[in-house]
Amino acid sequence: MATQLAREWTGIQQFPPATQTKMLELLGKLKQENVNMLTILVMGKGGVGKSSTVNSIVGERVVAVSAFQSEGPRPVMVSRTRSGFTLNIIDTPGLVEGGYVNDQALEIIKRFLLNKTIDVLLYVDRLDAYRVDNLDRQVIRAITDSFGKDIWRRGMVVLTHAQLSPPDCLSYEDFFCRRSDALLKVVRQGARMKKQDKQGSIPVVLVENSGRCNKNDSDEKILPDGTAWIPNLVKTIADVVSNGSKGILVDKKLIEGPNPNERGKLFIPFILAFQYFFVVKQIQWWIKDDIAKEVKPAWEQRDTVTSSRRF
Repeated sequence: MATQLAREWTGIQQFPPATQTKMLELLGKLKQENVNMLTILVMGKGGVGKSSTVNSIVGERVVAVSAFQSEGPRPVMVSRTRSGFTLNIIDTPGLVEGGYVNDQALEIIKRFLLNKTIDVLLYVDRLDAYRVDNLDRQVIRAITDSFGKDIWRRGMVVLTHAQLSPPDCLSYEDFFCRRSDALLKVVRQGARMKKQDKQGSIPVVLVENSGRCNKNDSDEKILPDGTAWIPNLVKTIADVVSNGSKGILVDKKLIEGPNPNERGKLFIPFILAFQYFFVVKQIQWWIKDDIAKEVKPAWEQRDTVTSSRRF
């Protein structure tokens, strides 16, 4: 089944105590803001770590991950509850096939999401991808065209494989800044955001799903800079939910797009008025003017004079 019934979030107990404490505090903060349900949509190209990130957040192996198998063809929603709070995470198939955006996969995702509200979009890519290409632009534009540009006001970029050694002559921080800036530039362009738009600020979070990830003294998985990345990821998700923007309701109109028969209906009265006053009226004036200037033939003038004499 693509959708699972909500189960008790027992996976949270698998985290180290320090991580559990931070996550429960964040869930409590959301509940104080009357957020009792959170639906996260995870999207991106194939092989970037979407499913592994879902498993890391939940603390369970809820989605199958294999380096030797392709991703599932359909979305999967995992639901967990904890103290009256429900977490829904939707894992999706990769959006690229054969070097092009997979429109069929997008249609399947949209119809799966019918009547659901997207609270947060996680756009997942790899930190160790050294450049942004035209395919990235196509994927971002496809997401924007499918769900509207406002989806990015509820969006964040997640960069996986964060435990890496940068190329020579670059510090980890410099490499991260260059990679994230290049990707964010493409996201802003695809989302039609202005750089100076403060509401268009999209957070970037680093993730390392590998079991070889370094840990701190509290047994938490950490990034090279020492950040415990799982609670940091959840905190950023909570911040996005609280940024004042609205969740995206995926309704039938959003899926099917605007009705072409409705397009331009508001302009019909203005078009008709323009035609009447500037076309029809002008033609009528020309006809009357031509009639007034018309020179009648001699026989018609003679008949007119004869007729007037009779009366």
